[in-house]
Amino acid sequence: MTVFLIIIVVALFAITIWQLSRIFQLSRNTNSVDSSEIASDKDNRTQGNLMLAFGIAFYLFMLYNFWNFSDRALPAASSEHGADYDNLLLITMAVIMFVQVITQGLLHYFAFKYKGKKGQKALFFADNDKLEFVWTIIPVIVLAGLIIYGLFTWSDIMDVDEEDDPIVIELYAKQFSWQARYAGQDNVLGKANVRFIEGANTMGVDESDPYAMDDVITAEIHLPVNRPVLFKMRSQDVLHSAYFPHFRAQMNVVPGMITQFSFTPTVTTDEINETEYMRDKVAYINEIRREKSAELAALGEEPLSDYDQFEYYLLCNKICGVAHYNMQMKVVVETEEEFNTWMAEQKEYSETMEAATADRQVEKNSGSELAQVEN
Repeated sequence: MTVFLIIIVVALFAITIWQLSRIFQLSRNTNSVDSSEIASDKDNRTQGNLMLAFGIAFYLFMLYNFWNFSDRALPAASSEHGADYDNLLLITMAVIMFVQVITQGLLHYFAFKYKGKKGQKALFFADNDKLEFVWTIIPVIVLAGLIIYGLFTWSDIMDVDEEDDPIVIELYAKQFSWQARYAGQDNVLGKANVRFIEGANTMGVDESDPYAMDDVITAEIHLPVNRPVLFKMRSQDVLHSAYFPHFRAQMNVVPGMITQFSFTPTVTTDEINETEYMRDKVAYINEIRREKSAELAALGEEPLSDYDQFEYYLLCNKICGVAHYNMQMKVVVETEEEFNTWMAEQKEYSETMEAATADRQVEKNSGSELAQVEN
C-alpha cells in the first residue's frame, strides 16, 4: 500500500510540473507562442467531422445494444405491484432517452454545422428571459411530474392493508445466508433478539414469548399465489439488502432495527416456467452449459448437468462480505393447497427446540457412557 501511495504522489507531482510548464508557455509573449497550437480551418473541419461521426456511431451502438441485449431484461413482474413499478421505470427511461437523444444529437450536429472558420463570428444572446424561462420551467414540470408519480407509486407499494390478512414472514440475514420465520397459526411473530442466539436458537427467538412457540423456521420460502405477504427483516451483523428481482421488491436489512416490505405474488413457479421467455432462457443456459461440459470432458473433469427449470430466489443486493455473491434463498410460489400441505410438514418452534434438547440429552448420555467404558 505504501508503494502504491508513493507512485500516486510521484504521478501527481509530475502532472503538476507539466501543468505549470504549460501555464508558463501560455503566459509568455503571444508573439513567441508556437502558431501550430492555434486551431486552423482544417483542424476545425476535422474536429467537426469527428464529432458528427462520433454522434452517429454512438446512436448506432445504442440501437445495437437495445436490439441485441433486449432479451437480457427481466420478464414481466410476478407480483401485483410489479406492473406499476415497471410502468414508472418505463416512463422515466422514456423521458430520459427522449431528452438524451435530442440534446446529444443537437450537440454533435451543431459541433459539425457551426465549426469554426477564420473571420466568422458566432451569433449569441447575452441575455434572453424567454429562453431562460423555457429551459427552466420545462425541466421543473417534467421532474415534478416524475417525482409526484413516483411518490404515489411508492406509497401504493408500501401501503400494507392489515385487513387483507397478509402472511407474516421474518427474513433474518447474516453473513452469508438467510433464514425465514413464519408467524404460525396465530400469524403473529414472536419477539426476537440477537442476545438470545444460542445453540439451535439461531435466530434469537425469545422463548418467553408465547407468540413465538408456533412460529416456523425454514431454509426456503414458500408463498401461496395471489396472497399478500408481509416481510419483516432483521440483520444479525452488517447491512444487507433483501432483493426479489422478479417480484420487483427490495428493502435494506439494517442491524438494530426491523424493516418491512409487502407484495402479492401473482405467478407461480410452474407458471413462469411455461412462459416462452423462460423456456428460451432455460434453453439458452443449457446450450452454454453443454459447451462448457464439452470443455470439461476434454480435460477429464465431470461435465455439468442440464439446468432443469427456473427458480425464484431471494438475493442480497449489498456487498456484505467475501461470500456476498452466494447469499441467496430459494423462493417457491405455489397454489394455496400446495402451500398448506408444505406448511403442515414443517415443525413449530417449540417442536424444533424440544427435538434439539432431546438430541443434546442423547449426546450427553452417550458421552457419559463412553467415559464409563473408557474408565
